[in-house]
Amino acid sequence: MALTDTKIKNAKPQDKPYTLQDGNGLYLEVRPTGSKFWRYRFWLTPTKDSRYTIGEYPSVSLSDARRGREWAREQVKLGFNPTDVRKKEKLSNIAEASNTFELVAKEWIEKKRPNWTAGTRVQVETFLKVNCYPAFGKKPIRDVTSHEILFVLQSMERRGSASSALKVRQWCSAIFCYAVSTLRAESDPAAALKGAIIQPKTKNSRCLTHDELRQYFNALADYSGFPQTKITLLLLPFLFLRQGELRNGLWSEVNFDEAIWVIPASRMKMSRSHSIPLTDTTLKLLTQLKSVVGDNDLMIPSIKDKRKSMSRSTVNRAIEYLGFERTLITSHDFRATASTTLYEMGFRREVIEKQLAHAETNRVVAAYNHAEYLRERREMMEVYDEWLRGFMPDSLL
Repeated sequence: MALTDTKIKNAKPQDKPYTLQDGNGLYLEVRPTGSKFWRYRFWLTPTKDSRYTIGEYPSVSLSDARRGREWAREQVKLGFNPTDVRKKEKLSNIAEASNTFELVAKEWIEKKRPNWTAGTRVQVETFLKVNCYPAFGKKPIRDVTSHEILFVLQSMERRGSASSALKVRQWCSAIFCYAVSTLRAESDPAAALKGAIIQPKTKNSRCLTHDELRQYFNALADYSGFPQTKITLLLLPFLFLRQGELRNGLWSEVNFDEAIWVIPASRMKMSRSHSIPLTDTTLKLLTQLKSVVGDNDLMIPSIKDKRKSMSRSTVNRAIEYLGFERTLITSHDFRATASTTLYEMGFRREVIEKQLAHAETNRVVAAYNHAEYLRERREMMEVYDEWLRGFMPDSLL
């Protein structure tokens, strides 16, 4: 006879365990302690029966137990032991929970690390940590949806970081593809979002006017901030390096006797070592800088933490402090100024592009031994140095 809730509630413990049958293999086991367990009896072979524990009453109600029985019966019909199936599901769920987006992303980053520069790795790690991990980093990667990723991308776009949002979508897509290839995801939900964020119009760097250069150097002559910041702002026009390449410089890279600074490939955007011939002006500025920062491996340490390089924001704020509106003059504008001016002066393209550390698209030129350009580059840097000093007040150096 089928059980009822009343009969189950009224079942009292006895000296020994006993059972109350519900039918089709389902029964309630009442133990001397008073606990009551739903169990299902089944046969996978004609000669030996087995038991599958569905759960404890009242946490598992009568109706829940009957549904559990039907599930177990289906497993038996398929030739599976329901207890083994449930154990495998539990282990699978545990493994699934451990394969979160954040853990898979970090694993992917480690795989990519040998092919990335340190700057690229830090950028990827930072963007994911700030934007993605708080939103869905703890979720199993298999359960992350396109909607969740889109919300993050649109949030970035609204705060003016559309270009960064495009990078994040590409990185997320690569992470999901990696998860698919390692059997931890079924698809790439970020792929469907291609085109959801529109690439903002790129503001190209510009060549500074003569008046802007005079204003820049005149303002530096009156600059009363930290000495290493002032020297950094002076070096930018003369070296026309990318800001990060200058800020993260190490004294071990500079050879004062040979008047050359060689930046290793690991710190360059194009992953190729880059040499900068040093003029009398840049040697003088670097000597001043070394006396200011003292015994430190970093050429331009942070004001607040000597173990770290000066931040991009410090340089940008310092340029604003000189009296220029935000983004009116950027560090990249000095590269554009050097490029335009040197072309106008008639220097060879190969020499200019090599000194700007641009990627060479001409295979014949790219294969050429660039060390042969060093003499020409020294001459070019001396000429450009003299041209720049023409905009500087005598009191600046």
